[in-house]
Amino acid sequence: MQWYFVAALLTVLTSSQGILTTLSQSNGEYKYDYATVPFLAEVFKLAVSSLLLWRECQKSPLPKMTTEWKTVALFPIPSVIYLIHNNVQFATLTYVDTSTYQIMGNLKIVTTGVLFRMFLGRRLSNLQWMAIVLLAVGTTTSQVRGCGETSCDSLFSAPIQGYMLGVLSACLSALAGVYTEFLMKKNNDSLYWQNMQLYTFGTLFNMARLLVDDFRGGFENGPWWQRIFNGYTTTTWMVVLNLGSTGLLVSWLMKHADNIVKVYSTSMAMLLTMILSLFLFNFKPTLQLFLGIIICMMSLHMYFAPTNMLLDMPQTVKPDEEKLIEVSVDRRTHS
Repeated sequence: MQWYFVAALLTVLTSSQGILTTLSQSNGEYKYDYATVPFLAEVFKLAVSSLLLWRECQKSPLPKMTTEWKTVALFPIPSVIYLIHNNVQFATLTYVDTSTYQIMGNLKIVTTGVLFRMFLGRRLSNLQWMAIVLLAVGTTTSQVRGCGETSCDSLFSAPIQGYMLGVLSACLSALAGVYTEFLMKKNNDSLYWQNMQLYTFGTLFNMARLLVDDFRGGFENGPWWQRIFNGYTTTTWMVVLNLGSTGLLVSWLMKHADNIVKVYSTSMAMLLTMILSLFLFNFKPTLQLFLGIIICMMSLHMYFAPTNMLLDMPQTVKPDEEKLIEVSVDRRTHS
């Protein structure tokens, strides 16, 4: 399976995630406990990975599976980083408005490139760095709205704590992705065995979150396992399956491609979501959206196109003319 096919599929699934989540609402609110969706998605990913690992073990030779504790102990770390990241996100939203938060979220594109270079030692060319910056500019441009739709005074008028938390959130998001790629490529273990370790800890951490929510609410609505499917509809289950499938594709990209491919997939998914919203939710197109799409397409071409395609200069002199010039020069020198 080629990485660009997986990346394209990830773009489609990621873009449909927001749309399905919106469609799962009833009268503008969730009739189900949204905290149960990530938990069920982790269970789904764990079940699929277990099944695929079982099938892989039926073949010969057996897949490589490292069971040393010092290696297994590294797999809870991404879940811990994401847990801290989620809390930082909520803290950031207490200082900044939603529009500013979304725009600041594009910093993770640049921070991913920086950490990708620092911790994984992957060298990027100057053109690729320019492409990454362009991608951040393009996604930001597409999200900026005119002053008639949102108050221009509210953008970038938050206290310094909000910006510091926004930068920290971008760094944590990038760190989680880069660290996951490090785990996936650390050895030649089976992808499904690595996924099982990741999703086992992910399931436990999400279960712990549900328990903490119950304790905070004083078990007013009963324990989470008694109401886990309350309010679920077909659309809600599609949200769970979509989120789980997205996670499986991301882990495949971390193993066989890299974080930059994932960043481009998720960024293009955001633009695709905006385009689909034009038809599904009567979202009004803006000039900024079209400019953002053009900039992101330029960035995509700059990063992945072969260097000779980007730097190939047109010939000013035709080959036949070059031969005539060389012959004439030779005749003059001999004469």
